[in-house]
Amino acid sequence: MKFKERIAIVEGVRTPMGKMGTTLAVFEADDLGAIPVREVMLRAGFGPKDIDEVIIGNCAQPAHAANVARVIAIKAGIDKHVPAMTVHRNCASGMEAITTGANRITLGESKVVLAGGVESMSNIPFLYRKEMVVFFTNLMRSKTISQKLKTLLSFRLKNLVPIIGLEVGLIDPTCDLIMGKTAENLSRDFFVTRSEQDEFALRSHQLASAAILAGRLQEEIVPVVLPPKYSTTMVEDNGPRHDQSIESLARLKPYFDRKVGTVTVGTSSQVTDGAAAVILMKESQAKAEGREVLGYLKAYEYAGLDPARMGLGPVYATSKLLDSCKMSLADMELVEINEAFAAQVIGCLRAFESKAFSQEFLGKKDKLGSIDMRRLNVNGGALALGHPLGMTGTRLVITLLKEMRRKKKQTGLATLCIGGGQGAALLLEAN
Repeated sequence: MKFKERIAIVEGVRTPMGKMGTTLAVFEADDLGAIPVREVMLRAGFGPKDIDEVIIGNCAQPAHAANVARVIAIKAGIDKHVPAMTVHRNCASGMEAITTGANRITLGESKVVLAGGVESMSNIPFLYRKEMVVFFTNLMRSKTISQKLKTLLSFRLKNLVPIIGLEVGLIDPTCDLIMGKTAENLSRDFFVTRSEQDEFALRSHQLASAAILAGRLQEEIVPVVLPPKYSTTMVEDNGPRHDQSIESLARLKPYFDRKVGTVTVGTSSQVTDGAAAVILMKESQAKAEGREVLGYLKAYEYAGLDPARMGLGPVYATSKLLDSCKMSLADMELVEINEAFAAQVIGCLRAFESKAFSQEFLGKKDKLGSIDMRRLNVNGGALALGHPLGMTGTRLVITLLKEMRRKKKQTGLATLCIGGGQGAALLLEAN
């Protein structure tokens, strides 16, 4: 969809990203999400009654906070009369929040939308197996002592083995593959070697490390004061390894296909906690109010594809985006492709450059083009920084727009693959 009037992204901010089970694990999704929401309003100069609607992307909906967007809005101090909703498009949930907000603004249903994404992957719960649920149900229904005793005697220790919620969320029920297996498919389809994946992962860590040391990522991060003593503050992502080496990556064994696979934990995105938020309004309104704007959303597209090769989603969605905007891949001065897996990103790069792929799967006569590596994920990506599922889409937009402003670039592409066989692509402009 190409907007007749661009949507201004007034400001954007995110928390640092923390590896699962580490620093940010003390925050549930609602508390974590409230941090950038409060901060983005402060930085942009908006009060609690200036927001018309809150839209937050989230995948693992916390059991204690149904419609987590509403809980986040209230905890962030937004006026209670402001409506809020949670959206879910797997890995693109943070983008879905932005594009849904942009649509509502375009339709005149809201003037100012606060959009974002959050994921506390540390707090995705373990689930009881069906047998354990039946046991508890029967125990609750047992009235007499003999009934209770009979139910208790039916208990088996194996019933206590949990279903790990995180693993359930990362397995696609439409093709019964964990996401890493879909990356293995692409490594075979596009002949992506193990060494190429290790080299790409090393690149991600080196670029992320350089960005942190240069202070570039600090522009998008709100420091987080850590409970329970509130005596320490997290100021940067803890995923990037400043001393990462090709030798240490090469020592890792394939994780998803241990016999003939090539994808390791080192070439997979890190399981991470984080939250991000942006403020949206029409370009004309932003200019009328004299607001300094981070950038603009010009167009977006979503696309579907084979779930077993979901990692190619950026190619399918970008193809649609280029068609709707009558642009070419060469027009994109900076590109952010979410690094779900090294094999997945390399597979996308090769699909972009393949005439045969374009003809067979995209219905085009020629290849889409190539992406200069000097324009791609210049501050590292999810292999180093992490991939909080519901937050990543918003993070990509913020990171890209701030880099476009630093480098004085006009156009940027933010795109990612989506579990279940989808892709998302956003065209962003600086001014």
